[in-house]
Amino acid sequence: MSDNSDFSAKSIEKIRNIGIIAHIDAGKTTVTERMLYFSGKIHRLGEVHEGTATMDYMPEEQERGITITSAVTTCFWAKNTINIIDTPGHVDFTIEVQRSLRVLDGAVGVFCAVGGVEPQSETVWRQSENFGVPKLVFINKMDRLGADFEAVLEAMVERLKIKILPVQIPDGAGDEFAGVFDLIRLNKIVYDEDENGEIFEISELSEQELERVSPWRERMCDTLSEFDDEFLERYLNDEIDPDYIESVIRKATLQLELVPVFAGSALKNVGVQPLMDGIGKYLPSPLEVSQVKGVDPLTGVERTVDPSVSADFQALVFKIVMDLGRKIVLMRIYSGKIDAGDTVKNVTQGTVERIDRLFRMHAGRKEKLEVAGVGDIVAVAGLKNSRTGDTLSTSEKPIILEQIELYKPVISLAIEPRNSDESEKLDDVLDKYLQEDPTLNLKTDEDTGQIILSGMGELHLEVVLERMRREYGLAPRAGKPQVVYQEVPGKLAEAEEEFDKQIGDEKHYGCVRLSVEPSTRGDGRNVSFEIDTGLWTSEWLDAVAEGVDDGLQCGVLKGFPVQDIRVRILELKKKDGESSVQGYHLAAGRALKKALSASSPKLMEPIMDIEVSAPDDFIGEVIGLLGAKGARIENMLDRNGQKVVQALAPLSKMFGFSTELRSSTQGRSGFVMKFHSFDVLDK
Repeated sequence: MSDNSDFSAKSIEKIRNIGIIAHIDAGKTTVTERMLYFSGKIHRLGEVHEGTATMDYMPEEQERGITITSAVTTCFWAKNTINIIDTPGHVDFTIEVQRSLRVLDGAVGVFCAVGGVEPQSETVWRQSENFGVPKLVFINKMDRLGADFEAVLEAMVERLKIKILPVQIPDGAGDEFAGVFDLIRLNKIVYDEDENGEIFEISELSEQELERVSPWRERMCDTLSEFDDEFLERYLNDEIDPDYIESVIRKATLQLELVPVFAGSALKNVGVQPLMDGIGKYLPSPLEVSQVKGVDPLTGVERTVDPSVSADFQALVFKIVMDLGRKIVLMRIYSGKIDAGDTVKNVTQGTVERIDRLFRMHAGRKEKLEVAGVGDIVAVAGLKNSRTGDTLSTSEKPIILEQIELYKPVISLAIEPRNSDESEKLDDVLDKYLQEDPTLNLKTDEDTGQIILSGMGELHLEVVLERMRREYGLAPRAGKPQVVYQEVPGKLAEAEEEFDKQIGDEKHYGCVRLSVEPSTRGDGRNVSFEIDTGLWTSEWLDAVAEGVDDGLQCGVLKGFPVQDIRVRILELKKKDGESSVQGYHLAAGRALKKALSASSPKLMEPIMDIEVSAPDDFIGEVIGLLGAKGARIENMLDRNGQKVVQALAPLSKMFGFSTELRSSTQGRSGFVMKFHSFDVLDK
């Protein structure tokens, strides 16, 4: 907010929390860069291809020309405060998109006018649908050879299953792209290329241009008539004006009925200002979105958060960033306000922490704040124990806000320090990265003593190792990437184990009988007590549950975690004066291992969703290559003049696929791979 102390309903109505979402290389970072430039936030245009984009501030992003981490910034346009999160498009960094969508109120989907609706843009769009986020679309790169506005619209309807509402259409495409037509005000916007798009001319339409635009205008009005009966009546009586049209579009957008579509070329600085106007006109303020829900930690009852400044402070931590070794927490405030120096309770962790400083983020830079309130997305220094997904509050009766869904790592590699000096530093650095990124996982191999680092893909782990070298001067030895497996029981099995030993001066006894059986894929772990729990102390029952949980972390085949399992505790036995917490803990772990061994356990591996696009001439090579990788072809379709093959394949066979695909198709095909599910090998 321009005035940090103003948190009236009127000022909150002017906040727009938006994300820029798209497929890799659709131009979303360039769109954000132009928004910052035209709003006066930056005074020089940066380019992704030159490595100078403001939002791609990490060296790894600048080198690769892709967005890896969600960058947060704020700009001001037409009296609105726009908090922007520029999210990654690469599937390895999908958690960044997920947690950004969790705290946003609206989004702008950027689509390439040549590539159209590409696989990752479809994935991200579906994620945003899960959160009920109202959206606008910007069809970018209209100046590129092969740009086809109408083909992209058709692909959006077909693949995203949405009702689109073009409010602009391009004047030409490719080399002939000259500007955009505004269907609401029936005029033409032409930009001066020599002035970075800052100077543009709005002109009336010629008769010939009106003839071109009229069918689109009629289509827009017909769509709005279907949505709103009053609009239909006024349209038939020729009583609609631009302001009224915009009010109906806003209503339809907020109700997730329609998606307004804009057009332009961010690189050529064309069409960005009307998009920024559209963000203010059609996307919601924090007061207009569905009330955020949470759970009362004491009763488990669901409650909603009151989005007002007079309510108690409630915020959700959606990201952790390490800044020069210091922990910076990014949070979205859903109610109340907070001052620098205030004390807050981390409701999730049950700890109390102090907010030392508040900042508004601008990519890699920070702007100090004294106070922040409802609707703000801000950074905080001083919260030592907070993690992604935690709820912060000052309320005597706080609620835990909905958690951010986490993803299971699918690939791992072994790393080891080069010397003893590096060893201690490596542990500290890895701990920092784990706090930043909840999709990273770390464990130590008991047999070799090696550190096993797991993540979402080869690129994900590669970037972590690069950052380690660049930021901390660490270059640990790293093995080849390995697939992360899971274990699952093959059938129902039962076992009983007794622990009866003297340790020191004390006797320890415990006896547990339990059964294990496979459950539905994706169900995780379910442990239930099928005994009269009233006959046992809570300490002993907890010890049994912990023993089972510990055992599930490491299966009996190759030490991988056990999933999709149902464990039933069938019987406990005791000895007066000898039964102990330790006894039941160890007996439960042993009984679990014995039952698992008897259940004919199987390994599950990550199965990946593969989508390969290639020219017709190479489709045979693509299918042959997928067959050699053990893939199962699920679907084949035509898209934008290319064949698209959709398949499922085991991750273990997909290493090196990118290189093989390029060489067998002369570099003319591309593919996207994302995690689908864990499933059993050799079914």
